[in-house]
Amino acid sequence: MKTFLILTCVFLLPSAATAGRYVSLAPSTTEILFALGAGDEVVGVSTYCDYPPEARAKPAIGDFSRPNMEKISSLKPDIVFCTGLEQSPAIDSLKKIGVQVCISDPRNLEELYASIIEIGGRIGRPDTARTMVDAMKRSVEECRDNATRRGTRPKIFFEVWNNPLMTAGKGSFIDELIAIAGGVNICHETPRPYCRVSEETVIRGNPDIIILLCMVDKNPVDKLRARLGWRDIAAVRGNRVFNDIDRNTLARPGPRLADGLKELQKRLSQ
Repeated sequence: MKTFLILTCVFLLPSAATAGRYVSLAPSTTEILFALGAGDEVVGVSTYCDYPPEARAKPAIGDFSRPNMEKISSLKPDIVFCTGLEQSPAIDSLKKIGVQVCISDPRNLEELYASIIEIGGRIGRPDTARTMVDAMKRSVEECRDNATRRGTRPKIFFEVWNNPLMTAGKGSFIDELIAIAGGVNICHETPRPYCRVSEETVIRGNPDIIILLCMVDKNPVDKLRARLGWRDIAAVRGNRVFNDIDRNTLARPGPRLADGLKELQKRLSQ
């Protein structure tokens, strides 16, 4: 009788390996799902979901802000993963048709860790999520320690876009990563996390290092020298202008942020 009861309890335990069906409307949640080992269970993604490469082979359900509701419904997802205010109309529509929604919209590293833990719990992979978060935290703390040992804190200008000129300020992941890497963001006191900035502000800030998020030219320093007044900026004079960091590792709130932080810190040391 005792053996029978034990076996009965074992068979009644829920299986964490039970496969689900997931649709991801954001590149960041797609990366998290794949990193957690749920790639085979992702049945649909937005057209912007391009990492890992396997994500590109998944059925497309429309773009980031206007997903195709009929397509999503036809995929019969258990959960649709969404993010941010821009997707609010889509989230409301999904809820109206009875689709379960999980919103991931972290504003800083601590919220990202919590979001990964939540997603891991929702898809039956809580241990994998905790392991991932622990690894990210160790990597971040290693970079923080490196910055402390180095002591000097170079001034950084981070160009998110060039026309109009846009940067990242207080409240953005990029601003947080600059500080952890050991830099000082000359545009930290911006009114919004991402906003326009004048060229005069950059010239007055005289950054030691400039990071270009979207410029793909082979000779970025030459491009900046051609801008009126930029030739005398310390970063331009010293050839410390970098455009070789994968922008998605810095701008996309997912598991690769720790990788982007390491790459950023390398540039600060060059």
